[in-house]
Amino acid sequence: MTLLPRIEIESAPNPTAAVIWLHGLGADGNDFAGLVPELQLAGCPPIRFVFPHAPSMPVTLNGGYVMPAWYDITGTDLISRQDAAGIQNSERAIQALIQHEIARGIAPENIVLAGFSQGCAMALHTGLRLPFRIAGIMALSGYLPLAERFGDERHSANANTPVFMAHGTQDPVVVLARGEASRDALAAHGHPVQWHTYPMPHSVHPREVADISAFLKQVLGTPARAA
Repeated sequence: MTLLPRIEIESAPNPTAAVIWLHGLGADGNDFAGLVPELQLAGCPPIRFVFPHAPSMPVTLNGGYVMPAWYDITGTDLISRQDAAGIQNSERAIQALIQHEIARGIAPENIVLAGFSQGCAMALHTGLRLPFRIAGIMALSGYLPLAERFGDERHSANANTPVFMAHGTQDPVVVLARGEASRDALAAHGHPVQWHTYPMPHSVHPREVADISAFLKQVLGTPARAA
């Protein structure tokens, strides 16, 4: 499989950890690349941040307008008539990126899968189905897609993998209730969810950036890797 085009930023030479960060609908890999210097990752091993660009496709919700998207969206509630085939296509593309990092010498347990909005949906969908353990999942302002399949399709390898979930209390795009329902679905299956809310719309809050930094230190820092 041809790897998705992407931006790569290394926090220091010879990285031994990786964060694959998936953007939201209509954005691209540049969307979060500028955040890396703000994360203040002293105490972490050298990290390679990978920001892939989703392919462009017509999006039904936006009148068929062609834009970068991980899958099609047909309705504002996000869960009616979900694009299962599109989600699974992107899952394979994301898995290929993970395998690429493993082939470059990054141990799976030192890989974090992150995403915002539609990218969050893909991070949860893909990360919790992987047949090997990864370091953690960061799920920002999004939701669990194809939730009705989750119980059957999730893999035990990541049953105990930390999941950082963050949501804005004023989010008009992915409403807070959608995020809370996803949190509850994960918790019902025993997944260790760290739930955070912030007084923001569909965006990123300064306090959230600090909490993301703390999470990365938790799951990629030296004590966590030695445990």
